[in-house]
Amino acid sequence: MDARPSVNAVANKAKGGGYESEDAYQNAELIFLDIHNIHVMRESLRKLKDICFPTIDDAHWLSNIESTHWLEHIKQILAGAVRIADKVESNKTSVLVHCSDGWDRTAQLTGLAMLMLDPYYRTIKGFEVLIEKEWLSFGHKFSQRVGHGEDKHSDADRSPVFLQFIDCVWQMTKQFPNAFEFNEHFLITILDHLYSCLFGTFLFNSEQHRMKEDVKHRTVSLWSFINSQMEEFMNPLYASYIHQHVLYPVASLRRIELWTGYYLRWNPRMRPQEPINLRNRELLMLKNQLQRRIEDLQREVEAKSRKSSLLSPSRRMASPMHHAHTLNR
Repeated sequence: MDARPSVNAVANKAKGGGYESEDAYQNAELIFLDIHNIHVMRESLRKLKDICFPTIDDAHWLSNIESTHWLEHIKQILAGAVRIADKVESNKTSVLVHCSDGWDRTAQLTGLAMLMLDPYYRTIKGFEVLIEKEWLSFGHKFSQRVGHGEDKHSDADRSPVFLQFIDCVWQMTKQFPNAFEFNEHFLITILDHLYSCLFGTFLFNSEQHRMKEDVKHRTVSLWSFINSQMEEFMNPLYASYIHQHVLYPVASLRRIELWTGYYLRWNPRMRPQEPINLRNRELLMLKNQLQRRIEDLQREVEAKSRKSSLLSPSRRMASPMHHAHTLNR
């Protein structure tokens, strides 16, 4: 799976790069996933920011969103990940994924495909492992792409690669509301601290740089902060026993939505009247109460079952004795 548009791959070949030839690999299939490069994505996010802040043009809202092409890019990334997951699950084949460099679109696609394939990564701790594995350890250049400590907003190396990944995850939570242990607040918290630099998790460009700067001992991990208050980030609708199978989200513009809870959260007209976190907390409390009630009822049923099983042998013993006594008489 080559994440690039085929036109870009051909252009890269002219510059000394290239792509695999199906003739050189037996039983191999080359597929271009048509995901655009970091410069196109950066410009798309800039347009999205312009229509969301400081004011919203209600009369042209939908056409303005369409003009940014943001949702089209999200759809294309999701569609690519679905193709990878389907090849692994349905065809039982190995899949090699790459883009031009290997740490931007590649991490998006492999991370999303793993999320679709394995329910472990849909838990809070599993998702933390996924980010550590496919983004941090794999070498995504967070410092370059986010611009930590830099005031050059037009820097050509900046791009919302990780933001798009989290947006795609949010799209999946909308389509499968019971399949994820974490809630929207969890995803927004990760993005907030991608930019805040309060934690060492997303600092620097690689594992080598983080080890050199002793980030592990000189800073606090974002996961420590999240794991110390897990209930804040839990989805009250999560039902792990239902969704142990592979998830195939619908990668269609009919199902892709603008993430207003993130991009428009500071707009007072778009803010929900009741805080979602408060409602989630109430639902979690209710869920826990119902869970405890179920466990109590299960214990009652088990106790009654044990009691009846203890009584039944004595009844079976009593019947022959009574019959013999009647015969003797």
